[in-house]
Amino acid sequence: MAVPKRRKSRANTHHRRSQWKAESPDLVTITLEGQQHRVPKNLVPAYRRGLLPPPA
Repeated sequence: MAVPKRRKSRANTHHRRSQWKAESPDLVTITLEGQQHRVPKNLVPAYRRGLLPPPA
């Protein structure tokens, strides 16, 4: 495991951590049982196969 030789300042740590941002999932519109639903793009195959119930 990598171990830093020197202590990192708080400003540098916060600046580095601030670059990690959560992104909202890409929603796509699909038709299930005759109704339009917006679901995450990576889950479309699971919804189409019936592995996940249609979203409310």
